Amino acid sequence: MSTLPPLTAMRAFEAVARHLSFTKAAEELGMTQAAVSYQIKILEERVGAPLFLRKPRQIALSETGARLAPDVTQAFDILRNAFADSRGLVDGMLSITSVPTFASHWLAANIGLFQLANPEMAVRVESSTHLVDFGAEEFDVGIRATSKPQDGMVWHLLLKAEFAPMLSPKLVEEYQVREPADLLRVPQITPDDPWLCAWLDLAGVSMPLTPDRPFSRLGAQNLEVAAAIAGRGMAMVTPAFYGDEVAGGRLVQPFDITGWDGHGYYLVYPEARRNSPKIRAFRDWIIPATAGLRGE
Repeated sequence: MSTLPPLTAMRAFEAVARHLSFTKAAEELGMTQAAVSYQIKILEERVGAPLFLRKPRQIALSETGARLAPDVTQAFDILRNAFADSRGLVDGMLSITSVPTFASHWLAANIGLFQLANPEMAVRVESSTHLVDFGAEEFDVGIRATSKPQDGMVWHLLLKAEFAPMLSPKLVEEYQVREPADLLRVPQITPDDPWLCAWLDLAGVSMPLTPDRPFSRLGAQNLEVAAAIAGRGMAMVTPAFYGDEVAGGRLVQPFDITGWDGHGYYLVYPEARRNSPKIRAFRDWIIPATAGLRGE
């Protein structure tokens, strides 16, 4: 079974055959003219015949070289096109991983505006609490909820994860919620939520012991809000996400007091990729687009 000649030698032959010049081929390949000549010599030894006819001030393909050149050129064209297509697919697809709350309450409603501004780019969004490894998984950017930025990553604050109690208008009336202490009578969707204790402390209300009876834990703001809208209890959530629900009368934030424990929603991506055109385009869009969430 015969083996292929060295790729470097074939690249040199393809370039010289295309330019009919060792000098121009060397410039294109970033090699010296002597190095190109050496690679052609290796290939001629492998083929067993000269590939070029050396004439005064010019060269020409030999009969063997003329038979070989079209197939070699076609092979390199196929490779160039394959890599160009792959590069185009990579550059033309923005893959985003986002925590579910941000994905469902802001990104899903607004990502279409990014695509209108960048019609040449497709977007893939995955909503997950999984912490993506950008070095091992095919995502370009992430939106994470954290208080501790990770080394080697670029972080842009999109929204402080402030918190406040929210509930349905029906429960506000049923439990006569007029002051913060009245919330202690309202069923709590997640009784051991640390945000609840922190908020009550801000409001000057002593938090009673967490009941020892079994209770459900939904684990995500979007699920807790769905339960609150259904009248199942009070949820501790980030008010900036739920303006539409409040405006539509489905939710009430009965008090203006908001707490913050240092957590925020951040746009993140690897430091090494900060100048990627598609990442730069998304960054330049989402930071001003979320300015209202930050009260700017």
